[in-house]
Amino acid sequence: MDQPAAITALAALAQETRMTVFRLLIQAGPQGMTAGDVAVAAKAVPSTLSHHLAMLERAGLITSARDGRSLIYAANYAGTRALLAFLMEDCCQGAPEICAPALACAQA
Repeated sequence: MDQPAAITALAALAQETRMTVFRLLIQAGPQGMTAGDVAVAAKAVPSTLSHHLAMLERAGLITSARDGRSLIYAANYAGTRALLAFLMEDCCQGAPEICAPALACAQA
């Protein structure tokens, strides 16, 4: 991940509804959730939720797939790991044991 992509991802997360949606989808696992289920769980207004979902998807943090008439949203774990790795790649000033647990989690 490069710096502009990281800034886009962080900007997408820097809003309460989007952070809530992102965390819901992380918890939901790879099977994801329908847009309607996300709206209910996040207590979000469906008319504005689509904007939030689109922003998270453009940032590479979630994906969407059509299942019949429904859209299923899921966390993009590869995109999330890339963001975490970017944030941590220059840490520790020569003492990698400080960051090792966080990096291991991000690379898993």
